[in-house]
Amino acid sequence: MPRSRPTPEQAARPAAARLSFRARSLARPLPLLTLAIAVIIGPIIIAANSSASPATQTAQTSGSGNTGTGHVIEIVAAENFWGSIASQIGGRHAHVISIITNPNTDPHSYEPTALDARSIAGAQLVIENGIGYDPWAARLLAADQGAQTVLNVGSTLGLADGANPHRWYNPADVQQIIRRLVADYSSLDPADSAYFARQRAAFDTSGLREYHLLIKAIGRKFGGAPVGASESIFAMLAPALRLRLITPPAFLKAISEGGEVSAADKLTIDNQIKHHLIKIYVYNSQNVTPDVQAQIRAARAAHIPITTITETLLPPQVSYQAWQDRQLRGIEAALAQAEHTGASR
Repeated sequence: MPRSRPTPEQAARPAAARLSFRARSLARPLPLLTLAIAVIIGPIIIAANSSASPATQTAQTSGSGNTGTGHVIEIVAAENFWGSIASQIGGRHAHVISIITNPNTDPHSYEPTALDARSIAGAQLVIENGIGYDPWAARLLAADQGAQTVLNVGSTLGLADGANPHRWYNPADVQQIIRRLVADYSSLDPADSAYFARQRAAFDTSGLREYHLLIKAIGRKFGGAPVGASESIFAMLAPALRLRLITPPAFLKAISEGGEVSAADKLTIDNQIKHHLIKIYVYNSQNVTPDVQAQIRAARAAHIPITTITETLLPPQVSYQAWQDRQLRGIEAALAQAEHTGASR
C-alpha cells in the first residue's frame, strides 16, 4: 500500500547494465577486415549498453576471485537491506543485484523497469520481502513464470499480508532468513554448502558482533524504559532492546501505511510527550508526515531526546550491520541523555 508521505523528487536511478567479455587466446593476428569491424562496432555496443534505461539497481559481491568450484549464484533482492545480507552470506559464490537502493524510493509503490524484469528473469534466486511490502516483485515473478528459487520473507516467517512487514528490524527474524539463505544457496550450489555455512558463522560472530553487543547493552542499561515512535518499524526493534513502546499501535501502522490517524491516538501521544511519559522519541526520517513533524516539535519543546531510524540503507552503499550499528548507537545515546536529563531535574 503506498504511503502518504512528502515524497521528494526521486533522484535519477543508477544504471546497472553489466557487460561481460570473455578473453580469448588467438593463435594468429586478426584479419584487417575483422579488426576494422571490431573498431567500428565495439564502441557502438558499449554506448548502447551505457545508455540503457536507468534502474535503482546495484550489484554487490563479496570476496575476491572465484576459487573452489567457481560457481556463482545469480541473485536479485527486491530491497538492499536483504541484498546486503545475501551478498555477505554468499561471498565469492554469489552475485547480488538489489533493486530498491534509492533512499527516496517507496518500496510499497515502486514501479519496476524493464531492466528490473530482465534481472529477475535471469536470476537463480529472488528475495522478496512480501507481507504486502513489495507487491511489484510478486507481479514480476508471476509475469516471468521462470524457474527461479524464491525466498519470500513473509512466507518463510509464516506471516500474511497485514502483519508488520519490517522484519529486517527484528533480530530473531533476520537470523531465520539467514538460515533460509544458507539452505537455498546450498540447494542451488551443493558443492559449496560448507562454504556457505562458514560464511554464515563468520557473519554472525564477526559481521554482526557489534550489532549483538549493542542490543544487549541497551537492554541491560535501559530495559523497561517507556519510549515513543513515529511508525511500526520501531515496533520490530523495541522488544529486542527491552524497551516499552507505548505509542498506540494503530498510529504506528497508519503512519507506516499512509492511513488515517485518529484524533484519539494523536491526543494520547501529545499527552505522553507533554507529561514526559516517554524517555525518547524515535522517528523514521524517510517518512516525516505533518503529524510526525508536530510530534517532533513537541518533543523538542519538552526536552525529550530524539533519534532517527530509516527504512532502507542510508547511505545506500553501507552494509546492513554498519547501518544498524549506527542507529543503535543513536538510540543508546538518546536514552543516556534522557537518563541524565531526568536525574538533573
